[in-house]
Amino acid sequence: MIPFLDLKQVNEPHQTAIQVAIDRVLASGWYILGHEVDAFERLFADYCQSQYCVGVANGLDALTLVLKAWSFPATSEVIVASNAYIASVLSITHAGLTPVFVEPDPQTYLLDPARIESVITSQTRAILPVHLYGRCCDMGPINELAQQYNLKVLEDAAQAHGATYKGKRAGNLGDAAGWSFYPSKNLGALGDAGAITTNDAELATRLRALRNYGSAQKYVNDYLGHNSRLDELQAAILSAKLPLLDGENQRRRELAQLYLTGIRNPDVALPPPDQVEQDVWHLFVIRHPRRDTLRTYLHQKGIGTDVHYPVPPHHQRAYVSYAQLSFPISEQLHREVLSLPLNPGLTDDQVTYIVEMINQFSDI
Repeated sequence: MIPFLDLKQVNEPHQTAIQVAIDRVLASGWYILGHEVDAFERLFADYCQSQYCVGVANGLDALTLVLKAWSFPATSEVIVASNAYIASVLSITHAGLTPVFVEPDPQTYLLDPARIESVITSQTRAILPVHLYGRCCDMGPINELAQQYNLKVLEDAAQAHGATYKGKRAGNLGDAAGWSFYPSKNLGALGDAGAITTNDAELATRLRALRNYGSAQKYVNDYLGHNSRLDELQAAILSAKLPLLDGENQRRRELAQLYLTGIRNPDVALPPPDQVEQDVWHLFVIRHPRRDTLRTYLHQKGIGTDVHYPVPPHHQRAYVSYAQLSFPISEQLHREVLSLPLNPGLTDDQVTYIVEMINQFSDI
C-alpha cells in the first residue's frame, strides 16, 4: 500500500531536531508568546523575504485577522477564486465582508487575472489570490489591477511554502500573506499553527495586538481582538524543520517531474510544467472525466489518493445563499481533480509504480 500521505514518515528526518526543540520549550517554563515565537517569526520573515512575520493559531485566523485589521466597511467585497478551499472564503465572511467569486484559469486552477476587472465594483476593497497546490498565482497583473483600483492584495499562501514568482517568494507578493502550518503542509507543525507576513509595520503592530485579545500591553485592550497565538511549542518545531524545507521542496519537484514525464494516459490532464522551478508541489493534482472510477481503481492497486476538493464553496450548505450561482469551470474541476501521493518520503520506485498503474487504466 502506498498511502496518500504518511506524516510519521514525513517527519522522521526531523525527529531529532524536533525532540531537541520540545525539550527546550519544556525546560524553559514559558509556553505562550516567548522566545521561540520571536525566533520563528524572524526566521520565517527572512525566509519569505518580508520584513515582518506575526505567528497566529492557524491559517484561517491568519487571513481573517488581516482582513479585520484593514477595517473595511461592512459592505465591502473581496475577490476570491471560486474553486478555493472553503477556509479562504470563510476568512472573508468571518471578517464581516462579502466574497465575490471569480472563475479560475482551467489550466493552472488559479485565480484568472483576466476575469477580475469585470467584477470590481465601488464596494471592492481587496483581492485574495490563493496559491493553490503550491503554485503562485500570476501576481503581476493582479497587483496592477489592485494599484489601478486602490485595492489591497492578501495572498493565501497556505499551500505555497517556498514557492516563488519571478524570483520573489510567496508571502512577499502582496500587501500581506496568510500562512497555515497544518501538519500536511510543506512546512508542517505537529498541530495547528499559522502566520502572517507583511512589509507593513503598522499592520504588523496591529496584528500582534489582534491575535492577543486586542492587547499590546497586558490588561489594556485597544481592539476587539482574538485569542489566536502561535504557541511556543509549535514555533520551536517549525524553526527546527525550516532549514530542510528547500531541500524537501526540491525533492517534491523531482517527484513531480517523474509524474509529468511518465504519465501518458490520454484521458488524464496533467498540471502545467512551465513553472516547475517555482512550484513547490504541495499537491500533484491530475484531472480525469471519470475521477471516482480512477480513484477506486488506484485504491485496488494499493495507491492512496485524495480529492482537493470535492465540493466548491458556493455549493456548500454553509453558503447556501450562493447556491444559485454558476461557475462551470470550477464545478468541472471539483468533479475531475484527483491528488496523487507526493511528499519527500516517497521513493522513485513508488512513483514509477503509480505512473504505470495510471497509464494502464481504462474503464471503457
